[in-house]
Amino acid sequence: MTRMLASAVVLSFTLHAAAADRHRSGGGPRAVCSASAAALFTACKADVVDEAFTAKARCLNISDDAQRAACSNEARRARNDASDGCKEMRDGRLAACDLLGEGRYDPDLSPALFDDPRSPSHPNPYFPITIGNRWVYRGGDELNVVEIVDETKLIAGVRCVVARDEVDKAGVLSELTNDWFCPAKAGAVWYFGEETKSYDTFVDDNPSLPELVSIDGSFKAGRDGDKPGIIFLASPKVGDVYFEEFSLGNAEDVTQLLSTTYSFGGSADLDQGVPQALAQRMCANDCVVTKNFSLLEPGDFGRKYYARGIGVFLEVESDGFVSQLVDCNFDARCVGLPQP
Repeated sequence: MTRMLASAVVLSFTLHAAAADRHRSGGGPRAVCSASAAALFTACKADVVDEAFTAKARCLNISDDAQRAACSNEARRARNDASDGCKEMRDGRLAACDLLGEGRYDPDLSPALFDDPRSPSHPNPYFPITIGNRWVYRGGDELNVVEIVDETKLIAGVRCVVARDEVDKAGVLSELTNDWFCPAKAGAVWYFGEETKSYDTFVDDNPSLPELVSIDGSFKAGRDGDKPGIIFLASPKVGDVYFEEFSLGNAEDVTQLLSTTYSFGGSADLDQGVPQALAQRMCANDCVVTKNFSLLEPGDFGRKYYARGIGVFLEVESDGFVSQLVDCNFDARCVGLPQP
């Protein structure tokens, strides 16, 4: 994206890099995580300037005086909101540095560390990626179908299995994603990227069919500095924090382990939004609960619930949205699952 007012941006970076120095120790080099937060804050503000001038140009080309004035007012509000968003993201990233640590995120991706995803030596019981596995989730008017398809993709020298993830809203295609997973020989499952396609429909169209409107959030290890994250650890422990996605300014999801011994009734906080019958079928003091949040969406988070042998059976978002497993094709517990 074009960068405007370059000299002001450079000056801004110099000023705001001071925020990263709060973790400086003994005159050594600035902490990398906080320095990255400062750099991304400057990049965010540059994007705000770019979008603001583009919006101004759009407004200038409106002939009607009242509509042009309304457009300009909306553009100013959008710029102010976006500027506030940049500050919130910076603060959220700095808070995440306290959890993740200040070191560089540069994992060892030697192909020798990874297994053939079709026949892993240590399959992860909480994230089964056997070809043919299929999960169906429902929440509100959304239907989400995930399937491990009979396809692989070689990424950065590591062969990954393909998970196809389709979301329909009110029966209409909303999102279609290819996720790329690979098991490490030590037992963790890594997330090497995703190809995301978001669709929308427009009621005035005839016919009104789903149109591709965005590929935002797509990333792939080794492309544009992107790096893979871990989708599930080999031996999760309460308090573990790690990246699921590492595509700066694009996809920055973080996971924090909340429980490895969950069962319904053991924690009022973790029981919020959880269908009791579903949890009691899936958990016998052995379910894993994670907190998941994006550094691009400060304040929003969700909890994911994992059952041994099945994987994710429930997601509860901070806004109250709940998506629960209603079917799977590889475990007897999925027969006759309670419906939302």
